[in-house]
Amino acid sequence: MTRLLFSSLIALALAGCGDASPDDTIPATATPVVSTAASSPAADPALTAALRDQIMVDPALVQQANADVVRPPTQPQSGAVPPSDIAAAAHAQPAALSATSGETLRSAPAATGNCRQCAIARQALTLGALAAAQGGRAGQCAANVDYSAGWANRLPRGVPLYPDARVAEAAGADGAGCALRVVSFASAAPMQRLLDYYYTKASDAGYTAEHHAAGTEHVLAGNRRGGGTFMATMRARADGGTDVDLMADGG
Repeated sequence: MTRLLFSSLIALALAGCGDASPDDTIPATATPVVSTAASSPAADPALTAALRDQIMVDPALVQQANADVVRPPTQPQSGAVPPSDIAAAAHAQPAALSATSGETLRSAPAATGNCRQCAIARQALTLGALAAAQGGRAGQCAANVDYSAGWANRLPRGVPLYPDARVAEAAGADGAGCALRVVSFASAAPMQRLLDYYYTKASDAGYTAEHHAAGTEHVLAGNRRGGGTFMATMRARADGGTDVDLMADGG
C-alpha cells in the first residue's frame, strides 16, 4: 500500500511538469523582433518618405491612360510627334526644293487678314476635331473618321502629299456621301514653297484658292465647282521647314 501511494505521487509530479505556459518556454536570452513598419524609428527614412509622398500625375496624359476602362477616351491616343530634325541637316532643304524642281509653280496670292481658319486650327486637338469645326459635309463626316497613316496615300489629285512630306498622323472617312482626308505632316521646304505648290496644284485641278494669315500661321483654302473643298494650314518651323495640316473633302 505504501509502495502504491509513492508511485502515484511520482506520476502526479511528472504530469505537473507539462503544464508550463508557452511564455515560460522562451529562453531569457532570445533576441526581440524589431518592427520594420514605415512608422517605426528603425525604418529606412528614404523608404518611409517614398511610401508617404503623394503620387504625381501629369494632367496632359490622363486622357491617354484609360485604354482599359469601361468608358472610352475622349480622343484617340496618339504618340505621333513630327520629327524635330526634319530640316536640320544641311541637305534637307535642297532635297525638298529639288523634289518639285521639274514643275513650274505659280506664286500664291498675297495673304489677307481675318484668318478665321487659323483660330479654328489652333484650337483643334485632333484631326477629327479640325474637320468637324469646318461644318457642312466635312463636319458631318468627321464623326466617322478612322485614324490610319494609309489615308495619306488617298488624297485627291488636286491636293497631293508634298514629295518630301514626313507624315505624323492621318485620318479619313469614306461612304455615306463622305470622301474626307485629313493629314498632318512636316516638310523641309520653306512655307512659301509649299504655298506656291498647293496653289498651283489646286488651281490646275479646278479649285479656287484664297490665302489668309494670322501671325505665323497661314491658311490656303478653296473649293471646286461640282463639289470638293480643300484647306492647308501651315506653320513655319524654327529649323526653316514647315508643319502642315492638309484637309480635302469630296475630291
